[in-house]
Amino acid sequence: MIFPVDFEKRIGFDQIRDRLISNCLCTLGIQEVSDIKFGIRKSEIEILLNQNQEFKSILEKSESYPDQHFIDPRSYFEVAAVEGSYLPADVILSIRNSLSAIADWVIFLFKRKESYPTLYALSETAQVPVALIKFIDTKINDEGKIKDNATPELGRIRKKIVSEQSRVRKVMESVLRSAQESNIIPSGTQLSFREGRVVIPVSSEHKRKIKGFIIDESATGQTIFIEPAEVMESNNEIRDLQHEEKREEIRILIEITSQLRSHLSTLRHCYQFLGKIDLNRAKAKLSLLLEAEKPVLVQNQDLAWYQARHPLLFILLQAKKSIIPLNIELNSNDRFLLISGPNAGGKSVCLKTVGLLQYMLQCGLLVPANSRSSFGIFSSIFLDIGDQQSIENDLSTYSSHLKNMAAFIANAEPASLILIDEMGAGTDPNFGGGIAEAVLSELIERKAWGIVTTHYYNLKSLAENTKGIRNAAMLFDTEKLQPLFSLEIGKPGSSFAMELARKSNLPASTLKRAGELIGEGLTGLEALMKKVMEEKQVLEREKRAMDFKIQKLETDKDKYEKLASELDLKKKEIIGKAKAEATILLQETNREIEKTIRHIRENKAEKRETRKVREKLTDLSKKVKPDLHPIKIVKENFKAGDYVRLPGQELSGTIISIQDNKAVVQFGLIKTTVQLDRLLKGSSAETTKKMSATGINWNEKRAVFNSTIDLRGKRAEEVLALVEHFLDEAILLGTSEVKILHGKGEGVLRKMIREQLKKNKAVATVHDEHVERGGDGISVVVLK
Repeated sequence: MIFPVDFEKRIGFDQIRDRLISNCLCTLGIQEVSDIKFGIRKSEIEILLNQNQEFKSILEKSESYPDQHFIDPRSYFEVAAVEGSYLPADVILSIRNSLSAIADWVIFLFKRKESYPTLYALSETAQVPVALIKFIDTKINDEGKIKDNATPELGRIRKKIVSEQSRVRKVMESVLRSAQESNIIPSGTQLSFREGRVVIPVSSEHKRKIKGFIIDESATGQTIFIEPAEVMESNNEIRDLQHEEKREEIRILIEITSQLRSHLSTLRHCYQFLGKIDLNRAKAKLSLLLEAEKPVLVQNQDLAWYQARHPLLFILLQAKKSIIPLNIELNSNDRFLLISGPNAGGKSVCLKTVGLLQYMLQCGLLVPANSRSSFGIFSSIFLDIGDQQSIENDLSTYSSHLKNMAAFIANAEPASLILIDEMGAGTDPNFGGGIAEAVLSELIERKAWGIVTTHYYNLKSLAENTKGIRNAAMLFDTEKLQPLFSLEIGKPGSSFAMELARKSNLPASTLKRAGELIGEGLTGLEALMKKVMEEKQVLEREKRAMDFKIQKLETDKDKYEKLASELDLKKKEIIGKAKAEATILLQETNREIEKTIRHIRENKAEKRETRKVREKLTDLSKKVKPDLHPIKIVKENFKAGDYVRLPGQELSGTIISIQDNKAVVQFGLIKTTVQLDRLLKGSSAETTKKMSATGINWNEKRAVFNSTIDLRGKRAEEVLALVEHFLDEAILLGTSEVKILHGKGEGVLRKMIREQLKKNKAVATVHDEHVERGGDGISVVVLK
């Protein structure tokens, strides 16, 4: 049950319907949008949400899907259902094309049934009569005209018409030349057509000079259109053939329509499927606009919403500022939420957000909330919001509110969601507050669920001391005296009436008198609530600062642990390398020693041979002894354009500029400032050795590098990383222009990629490819 009857208008769902209708391609989809209704079965809602989510994925991936020939032929089916009737050839062609589009959709979903199972399930009811399409193709051409070879009889008739018309034209041209030669008509006069017959335009003064029949005359009567007697019989023959052609065409159209009639039941299912596809396309486009997601659906009525946003506000404020999201929770222990706070603080928006999002979800639409949010299913939603006074029924605003309260109590059940704005307002606060407390207590006892907004202290006290309901507050900046539009659950909110009165520049004497009239009790309570809120805001700020410091500490810790691990690994690598070199050196030394001993023995220690051995050992000692002398760097006179390198490095760079004792050097793609006394002379040949330490063969990479990347079918979350990597590689290889193939589709990928390219400083320009080579389906990127 949905209450009141204008619930959709009051909550804003009528605008959601209008958005969906504007996204539809044909009246089939518009009818489906009009038929959207509030559902209460979890399984059915789940299927609708999955269909919405799957089509959203199609748009996000920019997949090429059939989007042409969406028509609604149901009115033609009524004509076709009558025996002996026929449809025009162009209408038959449009039906044929739409059936082909439906067949394409069936194939599209069949190939992707693993990715889009619920949309595929829709297609199983669409059994497209392929034989009917083929039959129409034998009769109607692509321009919506009946083909010459549709039947042998039609072919014979049309061939004869062409023959007769050719003969008539020849005779007419002969008569025309003769008349021109006789100066009956001026040179350059052309044949004309009147009433479907070929005629010669003749001045009225010469009309008796050509034998024939006057078919027509000009408006002024100065020109007479004459059909020469020589072609009268042929023209009559042509007219008879044309009537015969028309009868044969109607017979063919009746035959085709009869074929359509035999498939009407199947065709209705096909177009029902097309309407569902149009609906889900419209829903998916709206979901992209709202950045809507599919939340977790639970069987009970528990709610746990994160980053929920009012759809219409989100669209309105999207280009101006970010909307503050809503986090809200209702569970079996606390079914009701009592929201208090200052006027214009967002209480009513919060209430409408809950009502609209819950209604959207149970109508099968994705909602603008975090996907980890959970939504329950309600059997009914009751709403009391705004001024509902009625002149016709002689009801005041408060009377209409009371009438609504009576309806709520009469119909509320454990699966009902009740939304009441400014409960108890509109009458004497002493009485209004008491009645509101009694009604709210009754609804709590009935275990209904709901959101209520109020300023009444007795209701805040009820929420604080009653099981099943919690207080919540719309936060307020007590320093700037302005609302923060953020909901906090757990504590009641203050109306900040006195503070707002002070901000409005009321005289101090007036404010003092107001405080006396209100009484110390209420002003003291208000002051206490204000103090608690201020302290809470201070604690929140301190907590955020502490959280930031902890997060930074964790980041630094991870960074240092990673660095220590890398250093330890490097140390092990150096030690290992040193040990390996020492082992080789030791083996070589041992071989020399053994060889020396053997040589001494063989030559019985002769002085000359001993001297040779000592010289060899001295050479080995020099080889083993480390070089303790530092590298001497010879000062050079450098200038802009010189090739230079750093000590111990092979990569050469080019000096861009020199100032004082420093030089700006370009090493490949990197510019750096270096002291002149640290530079050595380099050579241009050494620039080809860049990155040699990494083992990368840049010539080979440049040879195999493809300057076009295909991103069609990729998911949105992986596309940005692929584009970034692709551009980095292109820049390193010195490529000046690359192409990104993202497809056309709905333009989601194109928009996302273009936004990223704008942020890349290495990109000079971006433009669409030539229309004959892909158009806006390919972005051409020129690099700096």
